[in-house]
Amino acid sequence: MFKQTLLAAAEAGASEMVRFFNGQFVISNKEGINNLVTEADHAAEKAIFEAIRKDFPDHFLLSEEAGEIIQDSTYKWIIDPIDGTVNFANGIPLCCVSIGLEQEGKMIMGAVYNPFLKEFFFAQKGWGASLNDHKISVSSKEKVGSSCLVTGFPYTYLDAPNGPLQIFEKLIRKGIPVRRLGSAAIDLCWVAAGRFDGFYEHKLQAWDSAAGFLMVEEAGGTVTDFSGSPYSPYQPHLLATNGKIHNELLHIINGGEVAL
Repeated sequence: MFKQTLLAAAEAGASEMVRFFNGQFVISNKEGINNLVTEADHAAEKAIFEAIRKDFPDHFLLSEEAGEIIQDSTYKWIIDPIDGTVNFANGIPLCCVSIGLEQEGKMIMGAVYNPFLKEFFFAQKGWGASLNDHKISVSSKEKVGSSCLVTGFPYTYLDAPNGPLQIFEKLIRKGIPVRRLGSAAIDLCWVAAGRFDGFYEHKLQAWDSAAGFLMVEEAGGTVTDFSGSPYSPYQPHLLATNGKIHNELLHIINGGEVAL
């Protein structure tokens, strides 16, 4: 029943994305530069809420636009109605619905759906991860020097030691490809599918990573914070890799040099 509801909710949100995409809609700005929210975000969120509440009206909801809708429940749905809003607002089809389901503080199920690329990722704890119902697994690269990486940059951050720009520069000066797609959920799914070998980011919210980090783990990868501790979506730092390059990339993120 959970899976059925999750899939229905993701499809409902995606339908709203498709309805608004490349059309006329209201865009406003939240705190910070280019931190956008659109009419489509709110419509997608409403559709997702309706799909979940139809089956589970007493479940806790946490969503990017509405915030926390607290219920006395052991289940929490963590929702990003449109991950990659800047892409969406500019007609770039690298955006998605992302929904994770948590039970008693543990992520048990996740869905990430990009209707424009027709890619539906799904993961269930202990059951693996899939793309359009085909099992996926992480890559087999063993060195950062031969890897293809992806990252994101926060809208606001201090230019601190080992910050986003410093790590990015360190990697690209060694000729290591580092992409920036603009959707953390897609970044994580593409690590899970073996397209990228690793993803790191300095400032994520729970709705950015809840579904995607489970996707990576269930595809055989490793996800931690920047100290190497087990990942929690309620702290900002994330490193997700195929597992084989994890310790090396963790070393680089924490100030170490890139070895080729």
